[in-house]
Amino acid sequence: MKYKLEYTFQMKKKKEGIHFTSDWIQSALALEMGEELEKRNDTKDLIFYDEKGTSWTLKELRKLNEEMEEEPHDFTVYFDGGYHKETKTAGIGVVLFFQQGKKKFRVRANELFHDILSNNEAEYAALFHALNLLEELEVRDVTCEVKGDSQVVLKQLEGEWPCYEEDLNRWLDRIEAKIKKLHLNMIYTSIGRNENKEADKLATQSLEGKRIYSKMQLI
Repeated sequence: MKYKLEYTFQMKKKKEGIHFTSDWIQSALALEMGEELEKRNDTKDLIFYDEKGTSWTLKELRKLNEEMEEEPHDFTVYFDGGYHKETKTAGIGVVLFFQQGKKKFRVRANELFHDILSNNEAEYAALFHALNLLEELEVRDVTCEVKGDSQVVLKQLEGEWPCYEEDLNRWLDRIEAKIKKLHLNMIYTSIGRNENKEADKLATQSLEGKRIYSKMQLI
């Protein structure tokens, strides 16, 4: 989960304070910054806002972090789909990062889908597979940032672009139903292909017949 900090800086010779708002930052850093600001005599009205718009005091955020310490959090998903038109098969790749306590984990997985009609459908299948991985990890009620290089999938899921193709609409419905079932707060981020190399490689390996699933703790 990411947070924004809002607080007022009070100058010594001014009656009116100056209001500050931070960028979105990870929960651990937000809490650390809040602890530092609390020690200062020139800051007041410190409040935290999460990505759902809920506000938290420093005391409430401390308690929340203690409760979440052993729960998986800070999920980031990279997805990509490759497509063979001749065989109507799609190789999909997913890379999932998350934290649990002070440990960081990475899951790498691919899969082969049949009877796929387009590259866009392959991309949708990749994202759906990522959601299935989250379900297998028993993930619920978290924020998940999804990163991919498919503008079509990301913009249609955000509702910015319409979806007229019946086959894509079926995937869209399945994905939205899964998100609702898992109570996920989704953030969609478009990235370039160079930033999505790991998921792309997994998709290619799937089309080559190489099945991969791994979960490892990162140093």
